[in-house]
Amino acid sequence: MMKYPKEYLEEIKTRLRVSQVVGKYVQLKKRGKEFLGLSPFKNEKTPSFTINDEKGFYHCFSTGEHGNIFDFLMKTQSIGFGEAVKKLALEAGMPQYRFTKLDQHKEKKFKIYKSILKDYKSICIENIYKKDFYFALQYLNQRGLTNETIKEFELGYAPDRFSSYKILSQKYSEEDISSTGIFYQNEKTKNFIDRFASRIIFPINNISGDTIAFGGRVLKESKFAKYINSPETEFYKKGKILFNLDKAKNLRQHTDEVVIVEGYMDVISLHNKGFKNIISNSGTAITDGQIQLIWKFFSKPVICLDGDKSGQDATLRIAERLLPLISESNKIYFSILDEGLDPDDYIKKNGRKDFDNFLKQKEIIQDFIWNKKIKHINRGDPFMISKFEKEIKKLAFLIKDETLKKYILEIFLERMQDLTPNQKFNNKFNFKKRERTRILDETKKIYSQRDDLSKRTLTEYSTLFLMINYPGAAKERIEEISKLSFSENLENLKIQLIDFFSNSSDDKISENFIKKNEALIEDIKNKTMIKNLVFKKSNEQIIEMIDDLIIELSNMNQLKRIDDLEKNLIKNFDENAYSELIKLKNQINRE
Repeated sequence: MMKYPKEYLEEIKTRLRVSQVVGKYVQLKKRGKEFLGLSPFKNEKTPSFTINDEKGFYHCFSTGEHGNIFDFLMKTQSIGFGEAVKKLALEAGMPQYRFTKLDQHKEKKFKIYKSILKDYKSICIENIYKKDFYFALQYLNQRGLTNETIKEFELGYAPDRFSSYKILSQKYSEEDISSTGIFYQNEKTKNFIDRFASRIIFPINNISGDTIAFGGRVLKESKFAKYINSPETEFYKKGKILFNLDKAKNLRQHTDEVVIVEGYMDVISLHNKGFKNIISNSGTAITDGQIQLIWKFFSKPVICLDGDKSGQDATLRIAERLLPLISESNKIYFSILDEGLDPDDYIKKNGRKDFDNFLKQKEIIQDFIWNKKIKHINRGDPFMISKFEKEIKKLAFLIKDETLKKYILEIFLERMQDLTPNQKFNNKFNFKKRERTRILDETKKIYSQRDDLSKRTLTEYSTLFLMINYPGAAKERIEEISKLSFSENLENLKIQLIDFFSNSSDDKISENFIKKNEALIEDIKNKTMIKNLVFKKSNEQIIEMIDDLIIELSNMNQLKRIDDLEKNLIKNFDENAYSELIKLKNQINRE
């Protein structure tokens, strides 16, 4: 039977917590860092079954049963390993693994590959503690690293160009050694040369903790690059690996944040000073795949890069590329250091506590992009502002989460309006600001008691009642009333009244008009309660009541339009409709 690749199984375990899987079959209670429940392997009254998500196992004290999520399904559901893998892969949202004839060969190659890197790492670790190479250990100690940290990260030293190859060639073939990328062949001599010679080496591990590549730092000033990495190999892809994530992921039970810095030394120095949730990329810009991998463990990664101009420019490009991937549950933050400082320098200058406070002042990705871009905008240049608005809208449109896209675009457009205040939407209803009349408040109480009609219909009834019975006052506000939309059956009566007012100088509705619309006018008279509030009111007071009703209906129309726009935008995003939505919301907020 073919074996599943270790990476595939580890990916399933990474995506599924033990408590998540077991919790479907056993009622669990949280107790500190662990979960406790009754044993699924034995009838018992006192819980003896524990789960530790951090360590990835369950243990039953009453039976001695112990294992991971695959073991649990096999033992409790009486299924084979392959079936357990298929069920859990489905639950983890992963495709079913399809075996090919090459799988066994690739798995064998990977075992040899890992073994070579492990042996090379051991040689380098042994070297760093030799008297001949005391300067390597001395360098790390001078950087403030403790021996405990050096051992934890398995730092080593590659002294010369040939010795390690000679040792490894006694155990492995030339082809297998060459496939690791640790050595390159001199074209003239055909000798294999250690590319990390005279460098401190930093083992780079995959998510399972297997060393699959190395980083190296030269100790002395030279014409060579200060830092180098292993070349990409069959089993090492820079865009998929994050330095120290194999250790940092164990902190996911305690925090939803992880800090992403530029280099290995930054990670190790910060870890040495007590910051454990620190990772870095492998000498490339952060990729989509890397941020997706990070989100499996931490929902709020903080990108913290050096503050020089090239670093800031790179950070903005990263932000623009990653913005489309964010969602309500997966965010990205940025913390940019002062120019000339890296995290290690910052802590040396300002202290650990100050760096901790600095990280707390992080900016969420959409704010970071806006603030970076706005610094270069001349607010008096309409061409520059126009270009900026198009760029910022284009970025927002790229967000894949449709609902989040809507609200981030709204934030950007609101800020654009603050940037160009003269472009703000003008309110067409400029009624004098005043407190709503006590009459309208009383009317609202009546509305709440009338459950046979909606609030909107009752408001329309009240407006029409005043138009019919107080045409002199209604004529004063005929233009504003004509702009309002009424319900279908009432819109026709409103239009007839407006036509009557426009073509007649009378301050009284004609008998013919009332007779023509008798049934509806009678219904309005019977069901509206505003008739009880107009007794002995002056013409000016009636106009005030009409003003209040116009404002009420205008707001109702706007809210309905907002609701319709939002529903349509979720289905089909349209920039013009969205601009209208923002204007309507701003108008309501101002009122």
